[in-house]
Amino acid sequence: MNEKYESPLSSRYASEFMLKLFSHDTRIQTWRRLWVALAKAESELGLPITEQQVQELEANIENIDYEAAAKREKEVRHDVMAHVYAYGLAAQEAAGIIHLGATSCYVTDNADLIIYREALCDIREKLRTAIRSAAEFADQYKAVPTLGYTHYQPAQLVTVGKRASLWVRDLVSDLEDIDHVIETIKFLGCRGTTGTEASFMELFEGDTAKIDEMNKKIAKTFDFDECYEVNGQTYPRKEDSRIINVLSLFAQSAYKIANDIRLLQHDGQIEEPFEESQIGSSAMAYKRNPMRSERICSLSRYLIADALNAHMTAQTQWLERTLDDSANRRISMPEAFLCADAILKLLNNVLKGLRVNEKVIEKAVSEFLPFNATENIMMEAVKRGGDRQQLHEIIRTCSMDAVAKKKNGESFDLLKDLASHPEFHMTEEEIRAVLDPSKFIGRCPEQVEKYLEKIKPYTLGEGAPEEEITV
Repeated sequence: MNEKYESPLSSRYASEFMLKLFSHDTRIQTWRRLWVALAKAESELGLPITEQQVQELEANIENIDYEAAAKREKEVRHDVMAHVYAYGLAAQEAAGIIHLGATSCYVTDNADLIIYREALCDIREKLRTAIRSAAEFADQYKAVPTLGYTHYQPAQLVTVGKRASLWVRDLVSDLEDIDHVIETIKFLGCRGTTGTEASFMELFEGDTAKIDEMNKKIAKTFDFDECYEVNGQTYPRKEDSRIINVLSLFAQSAYKIANDIRLLQHDGQIEEPFEESQIGSSAMAYKRNPMRSERICSLSRYLIADALNAHMTAQTQWLERTLDDSANRRISMPEAFLCADAILKLLNNVLKGLRVNEKVIEKAVSEFLPFNATENIMMEAVKRGGDRQQLHEIIRTCSMDAVAKKKNGESFDLLKDLASHPEFHMTEEEIRAVLDPSKFIGRCPEQVEKYLEKIKPYTLGEGAPEEEITV
């Protein structure tokens, strides 16, 4: 048994890929890759660094003595310099040129940007899978009438698929935002303690073209097209706000979808997946709680709140640098990604296994449709010579009477009541003929088809493989 606290995001929810990406090992290896890229660029631009030293650094990227680094950090109270020391132990011929001209943020900030972008790319692929599942569901049920709700009160009919198309729309919007952030993330480069590149002016004897070329070379090594044009010691902390904002926006969409499913499962219309041996309640054995959708909502709420950390950090950065961002970012940024990853695992599982109980939906439609159809009945009666105002009053009084009986648990038949009034010039059979649910769904099937055709590029391909979840 583990006697130390372990984050549930690590032990229960997030994927192995995301846990590995945000691991300490990946972080330190990325630092070392950055030190290699710096040394290589400096060597190519004429600084006294040999090819053998660069090769030695490359050969020892994964050869990390964490005990030596930890011991050194206790002495010097500086994590980056502790790892410079440990790297030097592994690559002794290159020890003297590691971190040449750089400040700590060269490795810490650039590594964060590299890891965040890779994490966003993984989130993007999993989000595409969610979009594909939701789109397939919308297409399958685009013409199945269901009761619409406004204010969670019965309203005009929609279709099961049309409602799901609203989920798709939100997820597509999130995907577009994530794509934009991925495409526009810039690299910090190696800019010095206050962003002035003064140390490199000294190293390159005032040759600014070489400084620019060095930063281009390093950025290209990690597939970044641009560096920030101006900065202090760090990359702008508003970048963290941009990144975590798109994760929060996705969480808002996921919450809305899961909440819809929870409401519909309460009515028995739609159900999330439920395994054969799954237990819904420790006390009430008959229950089938929407626990996965509830967990999506729970994690989404955490992620939405977590986004505030980046906002507050960005607004409190003093002048060229302050360190009150560091401890916060070490926690809030990785956990935002782990949480988004966990939400996507659950969301993909739920969307792929949604069950539609069409008979339950039909019953709800048939119970409410007589009220919903009264306007159509009135229009038909007017065509047959009826007085619109008189018919409206008859419908109002009959409807209120039917509602009162319903609330009192009494049986009622609104259509039979209306047919008893000669002012409608319609038999009961003729009135009931109006009640074809497909006549009350407007353009739902067409709207779904047109929208899914528009977003087809987002739904092509196989998507991310399904991941096992902790039930």
